[in-house]
Amino acid sequence: MSLTVVEKILSQKTGKIVRAGELVITPVDGVMATDTTAPFAIQAFRAMGGQRVWEATKCALVIDHAAPAPNERIANLHQMMRDFAAEQGCHFYEIGEGICHQVMVEKRHVQPGFVFMGADSHTPTYGALNALACGVGSTDLAAVLLTGKIWLKVPSTIRIICHGQLQPGVHPKDLILFLTGKISISGATYQSVEFTGEAFANMSLAGRMSVANMLAEMGAKTGFVHPAGLSLDYDFEPIIADDNAQYEQTYEFDVSDLQPQIAAPESPDNVENITHHIGKKIHYAFIGTCGNGRLEDLQAAAAIIRGKKIKPGVRLVIAPASRSVLLDAMLDGTAYALVEAGATIINPGCGPCVGTHEGVPADGEVVISAANRNFRGRMGNPRAQIYLAAPATVAASALYGEITNPRDV
Repeated sequence: MSLTVVEKILSQKTGKIVRAGELVITPVDGVMATDTTAPFAIQAFRAMGGQRVWEATKCALVIDHAAPAPNERIANLHQMMRDFAAEQGCHFYEIGEGICHQVMVEKRHVQPGFVFMGADSHTPTYGALNALACGVGSTDLAAVLLTGKIWLKVPSTIRIICHGQLQPGVHPKDLILFLTGKISISGATYQSVEFTGEAFANMSLAGRMSVANMLAEMGAKTGFVHPAGLSLDYDFEPIIADDNAQYEQTYEFDVSDLQPQIAAPESPDNVENITHHIGKKIHYAFIGTCGNGRLEDLQAAAAIIRGKKIKPGVRLVIAPASRSVLLDAMLDGTAYALVEAGATIINPGCGPCVGTHEGVPADGEVVISAANRNFRGRMGNPRAQIYLAAPATVAASALYGEITNPRDV
């Protein structure tokens, strides 16, 4: 009995050994929806005849994508969420509490070994915690709210082994951009991905979340960062694959000489070493999102621009991943250093990433962003160009007004 991580977790949850390719009905340990998906889930729940969610303590609603509401229509959707949460007694997180994925981890709604469903495509971020987490549609989420269960086809698994340690000035975001470029945006479609190797062993939880966050950009259903070296403020039982587990494919990379990476327009897998883009003029720099809005990301940016000023004509916008992150950045001086250098800190949440408000670029502008997607129109304007990079690279580029290697600053 040699099982991958996804097979092992689903076997534990269903009470029987399951293998890749099988259809299973599994109980879930938690669900989450945001202001982009919860209103539709609530409507579908009602249409299914739902009166009470299966277990209120396992359900969470988060206002993060368009927060505060930019117009009357969205304000009314937010109110629908508030009313439903009050009626059902489920967890509810108001504007400013932060991005759903950060909040779910901070508040321990998701933990190692959990099966967790979120109505957001970046839900596999929780693979950083050794949890089986999948993004689902609003109708599927409504069914889970009603029953506490979901059906899944057990994914086959791709294993990615990264040898060596990342060098100073090279960050987990650089690593996952590199890997996304190698696997491609469809290379792991409806598969599980296991990240393993010494490159991950000393990685912080924040770094692991940055890696797992871009599983969606590989097309993966779910995925896991090996728990070796994972430090949490509570006890947990790590779940690892068996030695002879069967993998669809195994990739091995030596990342000891990896350079900072850039994903050029208009795809997250259009990735090259930063040397190919040095000197590209930028107008707008953005740090935040569920991929890179955590404290260590803001600290990396502050370390680059502390005591300096961003280039005139360039704007640097920062969206902390949560209220907790913002408070910590205020307490340790990170926020001061960023603002003093000319950055604008907006309320915790998704911010400009989805392009609904709070920072839509103008026609022809070049954006360098620590987000996870750069498809045409992603930030709200199909006539802008978006380059993806690690927070340190974004900060260095804001400092000089052009794509800049942070290792040179």
